[in-house]
Amino acid sequence: MDYGKYKYERDVRQKEARRKQSRSGLKEIKFRPKIDPHDYATKKGHVERFLRGGNKVKVTIMFRGREMAHTELGRKILDRLVGDLGETVVVESMPKQEGRNMIMVISPSKRYLDELAKRRRAEEVAGPAEAAEAPAATEHPASEEG
Repeated sequence: MDYGKYKYERDVRQKEARRKQSRSGLKEIKFRPKIDPHDYATKKGHVERFLRGGNKVKVTIMFRGREMAHTELGRKILDRLVGDLGETVVVESMPKQEGRNMIMVISPSKRYLDELAKRRRAEEVAGPAEAAEAPAATEHPASEEG
């Protein structure tokens, strides 16, 4: 075996290993204690999107001025978020106060990630069959104007 072939096969193996590797990044989302219901729902949607991507999420509650006297409001928001996300998350670090911020880290649960992977595989298998049928359904003979 020549050296060029050896290098090529080594590169292919390394590329395959990188592809199978899972990276989990850390995304951050910031809340305030007096958050509007719609704003809460929007930020919760962002958290769900981050978790679907396989990332951990650092949830920060920022307190200002007199809000520091009512840190329990921030704790309620964090508890509500974990409750709303249900079984899709695992709390990695419980809420803790660091200066003017309360921080909690959550990550997607193993079961949730497995279900997502299963769904994606099913879509990949079904995807090419649907793609082959789709152009035939969208062609219109009347659209050819000359």
